[in-house]
Amino acid sequence: MLRLPAVAGQFYSADPRELTRDIRQFAKQISEQGKKSVKACLVPHAGYVYSGRVAGAVFGQIEIPKIVLLLGVRHFPRGESAAILSDGAWRTPFGDAPIDSHLAKALKEKCSLLKEDAVAHAQEHSLEVQLPFLQVLRPDFQFVPIALGTIRFEELQTIGEVIGELLYERKDEILLLTTSDLNHYEDEAETRRKDEIAIAELEALDPHGLYAACRAESISMCGLGPAVAMLFALRKLGATRAETVMHASSAATSGDYRRVVGYVGMTFC
Repeated sequence: MLRLPAVAGQFYSADPRELTRDIRQFAKQISEQGKKSVKACLVPHAGYVYSGRVAGAVFGQIEIPKIVLLLGVRHFPRGESAAILSDGAWRTPFGDAPIDSHLAKALKEKCSLLKEDAVAHAQEHSLEVQLPFLQVLRPDFQFVPIALGTIRFEELQTIGEVIGELLYERKDEILLLTTSDLNHYEDEAETRRKDEIAIAELEALDPHGLYAACRAESISMCGLGPAVAMLFALRKLGATRAETVMHASSAATSGDYRRVVGYVGMTFC
């Protein structure tokens, strides 16, 4: 199956030269210690003009292995609630990014909640916008796309634990690349307050705390499901440390401080 781009020319440039220039600019920051190996990262998925610098701050600091497991949200109601694709490639302005069929099929065998489904992925942008970064910074990569529409806690726990167990068993290095934006469409001060609550739970590596906080505080974190699943996976992987690389909001671009979206870039080791 060839999945065609849904948001090229909207969320990011459809011109390969311009897109390369944008990504190189976003990812130019490298930590003083050089690039580091991480178990997982969390990056936003808005249009590059809004969140590209936050995603780039993460991608510019980490070693990207050849295999990437992409865990994102299903924004639209169509398709399976835990959708995976296990064959083919996704096209971007840079060409086709191949799916790692072996890893995808192994995940489906271990987790019956993951269903093969192209419909959920057809128009979903949360995973697509990560691919150009990977194509520029690690051209030979392969990936597995998972889009989660479910926010049932028990299902997120099951999916996350299966991912963690399988990645732990694999000898090759695999990056768990999770994507979420933070609070949506409140003013800057309230969004900052709510974002900081969610970030604190992410830094504590606490899936129960993150889920409960988002419910109790009405934090409209669109990738809550993927983030909770990631934290359960990280428990299986023995992660002990989370680092916030950058926290920003759409107001930095739009100038509108009354109705903003929060973005965070984080790494997990």
